[in-house]
Amino acid sequence: MKNSNKYQKQYFLPQGVTMDWMYKTSIEKPPVWCSVDLRDGNQALIVPMSLEEKLRFFDVLCKVGFKEIEVGFPAASETEYEFCRALIERNLIPDDVTIQVLTQAREHIIAKTFEAIKGAKKAVVHVYNSTSKAQREQVFKKEKDAIKEIAIFGATLCKKYKDEAEGKITLEYSPESFTGTEPEFALEVCNAVLDVWQPTAGDKAIINLPVTVAHSMPHVYAAQVEYMDKNLHYRENVVISLHPHNDRGTGIADTEMGLLAGGDRVEGTLFGNGERTGNVDIITLALNMYSQGIDPGLDFSDLPAITKVYEEVTRMRVPERQPYSGSLVFAAFSGSHQDAIAKGMKYREDKGDGVWTVPYLPLDPADVGRVYEADVIRINSQSGKGGIGYVLETQFNLSLPAKFRETFGYHVKSISDHAHRELMPTEVRDIFMRDFVNVQSPLLLVRASFEAEHEFDGVEYEEDVWAKLTISRDGEEKTVSEHGNGRLDAACNALRRFLDENFAVETYTEHALEEKSTAKAVSYVGIVKDGKTYWGAGIHTDIMTSSLNALVSAVNKMLAAK
Repeated sequence: MKNSNKYQKQYFLPQGVTMDWMYKTSIEKPPVWCSVDLRDGNQALIVPMSLEEKLRFFDVLCKVGFKEIEVGFPAASETEYEFCRALIERNLIPDDVTIQVLTQAREHIIAKTFEAIKGAKKAVVHVYNSTSKAQREQVFKKEKDAIKEIAIFGATLCKKYKDEAEGKITLEYSPESFTGTEPEFALEVCNAVLDVWQPTAGDKAIINLPVTVAHSMPHVYAAQVEYMDKNLHYRENVVISLHPHNDRGTGIADTEMGLLAGGDRVEGTLFGNGERTGNVDIITLALNMYSQGIDPGLDFSDLPAITKVYEEVTRMRVPERQPYSGSLVFAAFSGSHQDAIAKGMKYREDKGDGVWTVPYLPLDPADVGRVYEADVIRINSQSGKGGIGYVLETQFNLSLPAKFRETFGYHVKSISDHAHRELMPTEVRDIFMRDFVNVQSPLLLVRASFEAEHEFDGVEYEEDVWAKLTISRDGEEKTVSEHGNGRLDAACNALRRFLDENFAVETYTEHALEEKSTAKAVSYVGIVKDGKTYWGAGIHTDIMTSSLNALVSAVNKMLAAK
């Protein structure tokens, strides 16, 4: 691409960091989670949420388990203010949940903010001002000292109003555009704010380090977090909060590395909703931890229900490939993937140690409210015999022999290919029933009877079964008898005599469709003629009838192929 030389680095790598956190292999415990869906997420919507929609979403966030929820910027609009008041006056905030509100470092805005949270038992007041080189030079046209004075002014006013407030108020400060700020200056400003607040063990402060716009690779942000972690005043009484955006598509990596480097808290949104490419997706972060054996402290066991509410109140859509949440993230269309998943599930069932190691599935879909039958094995022209057989077996208790699965798999893939679409499980079952089960054309078995005799027309036989079949073909019935070493063998010999065709039964299996005395039986028969195998299936309450139906179905498939 042309013009790349007009882009230059807008971030600063701090000096004196060791990056020892890079040797850690995982996050050891979940951070403090703060949802900013109702503020940061809401302001990014084409149509912001109404009051009632916000209340509905707030209820979902509480049920998920968030203990800190940013509810808005009360001084920004009357809707924001009224929402905050509604939560407090209607007593809708659970005792273990702290609301958070945002304010600029301006006196009338801070005053309006504290007015909005009056009566709240607990609240976080989050004050910010931008500190980045670009903002200083281009927007505010102020030198560093003037920018620091804005932060100190806001911090002083917040402390004043906090001291006069009735509830428990926690103060939070953000050097907005932190990642575009020289690390030494960001630290100087944050320490100046902390010197005003003088946090204690019983009254901690929050320093929020936002990736307001992502400029760098994730390890650079983490190095910036490490620098702050090692140099902030009152560090033991300060909660370092991370607030990454996703401009480079690295919001998750920024956050995970930032937590390794010293972060204690994360501000983000469900599904990553937010300005531009969005905020960091808390669902993905939490389930990444969960898949590594760490309880994230948030409950995403019914993601479809959460997705439904989110899409309704935000009018946004969760992409099909959104990690963990998308409708296709657990779907396997590839034949090799389906086969591996099916075998992995069987291995897990047989081993029974509870450890999740199923290939291609980093998380048990059932843990997030998804079902294997509908979400995992999906059928289209790319599917394999293993996946198609898995659908029939797990959803409809049809356990086809291996070679039959292969034949049926190609048959289904051809239908999907010509239709240019995915086939639903019920459609796969219907294809099986229509094309392979109890097939009655061109031959129709009208009647069948069996006799145990060793003599027929004066001739003695070692076999002890005779089959008498009445068969209709092209509207004409004919009865034929033959003997064999069992009923199915005798019937097969009778059919060979009727057709004057030489074929042999290669495979025969059967099983019950249901576990009850009145259950139907299903039989599978494969016959071979001239080196080619033809398959049929039969279903009936009588096992012998189902076997005969399977045999006749296989013969009809052979005749149709001619």
